Amino acid sequence: MPELPEVETVRRGLQLVMEGFQIVKAEARRKDLRFPFQKDFVKRLEGQTVTGLGRRAKYLMADLGSGDVLLMHLGMSGSFRVVSDESNTAPGAFHHPRNEDRTHDHVLFHMSSGPSIVFNDPRRFGYMKILARGEIEHDPLLKDLGPEPLGNAFDAAMLAQSCANKKTSLKAALLDQRVVAGLGNIYVCEALFRSQLSPRRLAATLATKKGEPTDHAKRLVTAIHGVLNQAIKAGGSSLRDHRQTSGELGYFQHSFQVYDREGEKCQTAGCRGVVKRFVQNGRSTFWCPTCQK
Repeated sequence: MPELPEVETVRRGLQLVMEGFQIVKAEARRKDLRFPFQKDFVKRLEGQTVTGLGRRAKYLMADLGSGDVLLMHLGMSGSFRVVSDESNTAPGAFHHPRNEDRTHDHVLFHMSSGPSIVFNDPRRFGYMKILARGEIEHDPLLKDLGPEPLGNAFDAAMLAQSCANKKTSLKAALLDQRVVAGLGNIYVCEALFRSQLSPRRLAATLATKKGEPTDHAKRLVTAIHGVLNQAIKAGGSSLRDHRQTSGELGYFQHSFQVYDREGEKCQTAGCRGVVKRFVQNGRSTFWCPTCQK
């Protein structure tokens, strides 16, 4: 599943050919992806200018001149291609090999900027839906999302408040999209390592008995900011073939300190530990038991 840095990389790539341009023609080549398309899906898109292209957690959100918003999610295997006479580039796919079978090109946007934007999704876990701007905060997919981890509102005090009295593990809490939106397995593992906190630690330890943030919470927020900003700058992580708009691979995977490094020496200065892996809530957790407490 693409995580926040990968979705942000896709957004920045698509922004160049979508934002400020008109959707001259839209094509939905099947009746559904993960969910059925709305009956007026194509009609509500054609002729509309994309006034802005944003991101909320792992969702892409295209603001339209009509006041509608096109909500898009990549799912497990979805990817976008920007197709023009001169090029055929990919703003991003993640974790699964990019599909070359054009029979899975399910949605096309022909833009006034010149290129066409193609959404390919062989497993059809992605989805698109159109919402009125006023419906966004009440939509079932969005209404329970927590704060953006790179937003101004997300700080140690907010994280401590969200985790106070939680009886779950710290890693499980961070993966809960109601606590913080957009974090996934890779970046939670990396942030916990950077803050030297155990993924098994009780989430409630981020708050004092009075609900104030502990030093653990402050270190963790700093680590989350750092790892996400570094990953976005690197164009995401190419576990298999995540690519930027230029076609270049994202290269943050070369900066992994624990993720997918089972059996390797811990990179913390002075630590003699070895990176271990265990399964936690159905996901692989990578950590150093020696320096993460």
